Amino acid sequence: MLNRGTRIGVYEVIALIGKGGMGEVYRAHDTRLNRDVALKVLPEVFARDRERMARFEREAKLLASLNHPNIAAIYGLEESGPIRALVMELVEGPTLAERIRGGPVAVDETLPIAKQVADAVEYAHDNNVIHRDLKPANIKVKADGMVKVLDFGLAKALADEPTAADMSNSPTLSMAATRQGVILGTAAYMSPEQAKGKTADRRADVWAFGVVVCEMLTGRQVFTGETLPETLAAVMKEEPSFEALPSNTPPAIRKVLRRCLHKNVKRRLQHIGEARIILEDVLSGAAPAEPVAASRHNRERVAWSVAAVLFVLLVAGLALGAFAYFRRAPEETKAVRFLLSPPEGWNLRQAPGGSSPAPLAVSPDGQRVAFVATGADGKSLLWVRPLDTLAAESLAGTDDATSPFWSPDSRFLGFFAGGKLKKIAVSGGPPITLCDTRDGNGGTWSRDGFIVFEPAGLSALQKVSAAGGMPTAATVLAPGETRHQRPFFLPDGRHFLYETERGANYLGVSIYLASLDSTERKLLLNSNSSNVVYSQGHLLFLRETTLMAQPFDTQRLELVGEAYPIAEQIQIRPAGEPYAIFSASENGVLAYQSGAAAGGSQLTWFDRSGKQIGILGEPAAYADIELSPDGRQASVSLPDQTRRGRDIWMYNVARGLRTRFTFDPADELPAIWSPDGSKVIFNSRRKGPLDLYQKASDGSGTEALLLEDNSDKYPLSWSADGRLILFRAGGDVFVLPLSGERKPMPYLQTQFNEGDSQFSPDGRWVAYASNESGRFEVYVAPFRGPGGKWQVSTTGGSEPRWRRDGTEVFYLDPDDKLMVAAVNGRGSTFEVGAVRPLFETRAGAVARFRYSVSADGQRFLVNTFPEQSASAPITVVLNWTAGLQK
Repeated sequence: MLNRGTRIGVYEVIALIGKGGMGEVYRAHDTRLNRDVALKVLPEVFARDRERMARFEREAKLLASLNHPNIAAIYGLEESGPIRALVMELVEGPTLAERIRGGPVAVDETLPIAKQVADAVEYAHDNNVIHRDLKPANIKVKADGMVKVLDFGLAKALADEPTAADMSNSPTLSMAATRQGVILGTAAYMSPEQAKGKTADRRADVWAFGVVVCEMLTGRQVFTGETLPETLAAVMKEEPSFEALPSNTPPAIRKVLRRCLHKNVKRRLQHIGEARIILEDVLSGAAPAEPVAASRHNRERVAWSVAAVLFVLLVAGLALGAFAYFRRAPEETKAVRFLLSPPEGWNLRQAPGGSSPAPLAVSPDGQRVAFVATGADGKSLLWVRPLDTLAAESLAGTDDATSPFWSPDSRFLGFFAGGKLKKIAVSGGPPITLCDTRDGNGGTWSRDGFIVFEPAGLSALQKVSAAGGMPTAATVLAPGETRHQRPFFLPDGRHFLYETERGANYLGVSIYLASLDSTERKLLLNSNSSNVVYSQGHLLFLRETTLMAQPFDTQRLELVGEAYPIAEQIQIRPAGEPYAIFSASENGVLAYQSGAAAGGSQLTWFDRSGKQIGILGEPAAYADIELSPDGRQASVSLPDQTRRGRDIWMYNVARGLRTRFTFDPADELPAIWSPDGSKVIFNSRRKGPLDLYQKASDGSGTEALLLEDNSDKYPLSWSADGRLILFRAGGDVFVLPLSGERKPMPYLQTQFNEGDSQFSPDGRWVAYASNESGRFEVYVAPFRGPGGKWQVSTTGGSEPRWRRDGTEVFYLDPDDKLMVAAVNGRGSTFEVGAVRPLFETRAGAVARFRYSVSADGQRFLVNTFPEQSASAPITVVLNWTAGLQK
């Protein structure tokens, strides 16, 4: 048992709430976000089992994606030494089990509770989550009548082999996955198929729902026994006593309970949504609610009463119909849809690789659509199309603009270009630079004259005056977060939405609400979308490829009600976190682009002139290319199609065959090769942060953990003597010895961002990229010993690579042109000679290593994206909410 004041991460324990088979639950205070939470501390025997913990973490991440008002939210996992805890929403109020101990719950109280439980279970089932342990003790009723269902899916997440201790009413009779021969759930509420140890699906939750509702109405358990076997036998053999239900139980409710509690799973109610609909009908009066035992006299009296009422209604209806005919109201406002295409010869900008800068934006007054379009010559400009005209107009001085966003008065556009945040008046005039930033990916403009924007790279959001100035921090990264992105101001001009990124193995993304006035934030939504906007009292976001709208209360600053679809097949830019191509104004104008997601890339061989001389493998979403020292193999990372993560694959270059190298469900990203090609070091998010692992390059043997801490680490280069590697953590570069204590040592640790570091072939020099000049340039510095540094690139650069003989350094310039610099590092000082371009690449904006070089410097394997084809038109919808007003 934990004492008051015990710290687990940022959480300070206040008091024990309860304990059970799934561990102890404590009330705790989140010192970072200043709120109370519930901590479910897992049993020590469970926390020590790495296999069980890994399975639990995978399940918990899925459960954390659930976002429903009647489901207690899971915020995350936390650990402190041997303690492992699940961080959950703290729900005040008694459990339903405590309510039932006081006697039966009245019918008019039971039905609203049951409806909310059904809502929660239906939502979970629609998101492929089964509760498996639904019972009154896992349902809380708050003082305002709001129901919260607890512990969704944890019975599966905490799965293990059966134990013998006190199983009669344990939260899970055996903590094991739902498979043949395993019993799972609390005895009195489990379905017959669960009691028999058979595979359980969502119909097991339907059964438990029926048991819970019957227990509320009767005040006693439906299936009982003095021992566990007797209770299980009652579940499998006895029929519920429906006669014990109150006499005023509506017939429709009796019928649905019978269907929920059918022992034959094929005859049982097949979807909890059917029960929810019946409950809604009864509550609204649409379903008959007469008692079962009504007398014949009562029935006759009711019949005469109904006939009289029908007669009155008929006469009144005729009168009202005549009145309505002559006093017809104006027709209801309808949604209007039309297509908008870029000017002839121009396409909606799509950066190679789908780097996801927002290509379109609807003005706040709903009268214009701004978009970035690219011409046949590759030149990009910012265009504005007034919706009351047939032509768009380009804005001079907006070459290579990305991510346009509007001022609140619709007079200016903000955008990013040339490493600057700029604004331009749509009525004309030159652009005005507001501040330096490395090609940001999104911005938003408040009514109070502040701009919050996302700098490129891994960072939090920044803010700057709309008049220009020095940017300051707008958000702060929480532990485990790699960046904040895609901000959007709410109508009050003080609060804004943004997305957090925690790495690709994190299921979905988290949308938070923050304020210019405070460092506190509020989780609103977990989704597979990455951009969320506010329009007409709703938040708009993506679910798969469907655009959803969910009501949002701007006073309470919270989501209310259910989300519903408003548009299908929204186009997605998939690099990093997916970005959906849509925008909306506050007054109800919606614009989006339909079509398939941006495609993958092709590993392509080029010679020094830029001539294509071959391809490797099939098109796919490649990243992290690294040729082996002998050039016979290439490592790449590819997404796992069943989850939001990546694995490392190995290509046999001669045969073009691809084999999988890593298999863990967590992310594995870049890999580097040992000088003899026998080993590979890669990073993996198996324990949360990206840690470093080593494995034989032929896939044999076990994987060795090299370095583990709380930071994300990216391997960069292996020294020629095989003794050291360079890796990046945050914006700094470190050296890791591969023998002895393996204690990291800083190599480049400054206030700037450094990365892309590569040992020279002789190990005396390191080529790296740094933004110390305000943009990323390539430098060379001594690895050890005195000496300064030499700038290699002249107009920006990144991703340096050495020729094997050390006479050339290659890099990519900001336009993805492959550059080469003649160098000489044989003496005590370093010399940089002529720098010249080799050829244009279409390496795109995917993360990390986008190309690799053969040992002789004559061939280049480039992650190449196809040339952009004609883009789909933009669909514009006026009054998009009109279709919802039914």
